[in-house]
Amino acid sequence: MTRDATGNATISRRRILLAAVGMVASVISDLLPRPVDASPREAKKHLAELTGGAPAKKGRVTVTLPKITDQAAWVPITIAVESPMTEDDHVTAVHILAERNTVPQVATYYLGPANGKAEISTRIRVKKSQIIIAAAVMSDGSIFVGKARSKIVSGTGGCG
Repeated sequence: MTRDATGNATISRRRILLAAVGMVASVISDLLPRPVDASPREAKKHLAELTGGAPAKKGRVTVTLPKITDQAAWVPITIAVESPMTEDDHVTAVHILAERNTVPQVATYYLGPANGKAEISTRIRVKKSQIIIAAAVMSDGSIFVGKARSKIVSGTGGCG
């Protein structure tokens, strides 16, 4: 803002134009289509990127979450990996993916022998009914995968 000869505050035409352009851009962004949901294929591809393309084996990973919930915004999940968590044999990372969220990767947790136990409990946002995947990367480079399905029903606080 500038001041005129009498000391009154004035706004230049340029500032008014910039403010108008900003408001129009904000309205247009609300009208643009939202990103589509990920697919199981995209989740699998993203998992391959996270794990360097190493083949994943079933087993050693248990994913526990409610089979049915109306609270999609905070779905409780526990991931437990069978591992002695010793210096020679431990979990180095746990990747959580949701096959049908807008972005498949939910979280990554990094672990080491000092953790003592390879178990993570948290809450995640789930867009709709889907399969949640947990992939454990072991210290020898092997990958183990566990899956669980949660059905989202209509309710307050949900995403859809």
